[in-house]
Amino acid sequence: MNTKQTLLFVAACGLVVTGNLRAAEATANWTKHCFACHAADGSGSTRMGRQVGAKDYRDAKVQAEMKDEAALKAVKDGIQAKGKEVMKAYKDKLSEDEMKALIAHMRTFKK
Repeated sequence: MNTKQTLLFVAACGLVVTGNLRAAEATANWTKHCFACHAADGSGSTRMGRQVGAKDYRDAKVQAEMKDEAALKAVKDGIQAKGKEVMKAYKDKLSEDEMKALIAHMRTFKK
């Protein structure tokens, strides 16, 4: 392997490792912040999820209807319904990149 090939290989490995770390971080954030309502599999089948009407993110139709921009706004600002907080705001707890990674993680639940 010449120097150029070695550098390209190292760069590619770095991207893979970075991607894996982001996925692991998103999974950890999902477990910490989302699991109680949305369940580990995104089904929303927890007691809290059923109480607040959490959507089933495994459903392709639900995924298609939800746009990333709207999901990001919901994660940032939370969701209010009839004057009641349905979902907490995470703008003070997560960076925008972490929120985007959570949305990407949510997209992996689609069947």
